[in-house]
Amino acid sequence: MTASSSIPVPPKGVWVPSPTFFTTSSPSPFSPTQPAVDYAAQTAHTLFLARSGITGVVLLGSTGEAMHLSRSERYSLVKSVRQGLDEAGLHKFPIMAGVLTNGGVEETVQWLDDYAEVGAQFGLVLVPGYFGHGQGVWGEGQEGVVSWFREVLAGMDKSQSKEMGVVVYNYPGVSNGAVLEPEGYRALAREEGVVGCKMSHGNISHHLQVSLDPEINHERFRVFSGFGQQLGPIVRFGAAGVIDGMSAYCPKTVVRLYELAQKDDLRPSERAELNKLQYVVSKAEEFVVKYGLKGIKEATYRVAGFGNLEAARVPVVARMGEKEWEDGRRKYLMEIEEIEKTL
Repeated sequence: MTASSSIPVPPKGVWVPSPTFFTTSSPSPFSPTQPAVDYAAQTAHTLFLARSGITGVVLLGSTGEAMHLSRSERYSLVKSVRQGLDEAGLHKFPIMAGVLTNGGVEETVQWLDDYAEVGAQFGLVLVPGYFGHGQGVWGEGQEGVVSWFREVLAGMDKSQSKEMGVVVYNYPGVSNGAVLEPEGYRALAREEGVVGCKMSHGNISHHLQVSLDPEINHERFRVFSGFGQQLGPIVRFGAAGVIDGMSAYCPKTVVRLYELAQKDDLRPSERAELNKLQYVVSKAEEFVVKYGLKGIKEATYRVAGFGNLEAARVPVVARMGEKEWEDGRRKYLMEIEEIEKTL
């Protein structure tokens, strides 16, 4: 990559991996039995997030079901959201878009080119995990996956996405258990076009090692966790923030937690608030752990008012049962909902 100054770095803070919204009012252009993408709802939800203090939005990640949309739908979704933000005067509100190709270099660059053309500043690129971590295909020192990202960057350098920042996305749960080790991040952080990572796993040691690694330029490489329950512990030790699914419906609480976690000098009242919010957020994140994508979409509709519980693309089940929702809400969400109303 060339001209590193032109490649943006994702700002620190709370990002939201937004669910993709569908509508029952019209079918998908590719199947009469599948719902169409609701571009208006997607834009409205992004505006809600931006006005709630969220740093940026991630479209078409795992929560955003990129794998369930066609190329033209992904293109149109990012384009629609970017236009909506610009029309609202939010020209600088950043978009990160998910790239879930699982190993094809040419296809990965194609996704990034499409996103760059319609206004995304960052590509969240999933670590290829078809063969998993345990078969030795990455080699010693994980040079195989590091070389894969370098091939992607080389392809980008000759294409539409050459000024787009790449965020390395490691989610073992959807990648056959593949885990990128700290030395892999260290190697990738040396590349001009790689500007951060998202670790969607519970290994806090990896988060801290990469956030504190003296060989990494942390002004050019930002570390995010995919789990809000890890926000306080990692931000206090140098991480940039979180890309957190629960923030789709309780954004202000998570933003307030981040604001306190990144302060050096806390008054006693602020420390008490920080501890309380981390507890409440950690408890509420158990809802996401238990119910996953279905739960995020359910809560985004019921708590924040966005979406359609009857609209889902197979194999995702459209909604939770009424008792299932009430039990989950009572156990995990009632405290955070009350705090959200006060912010």
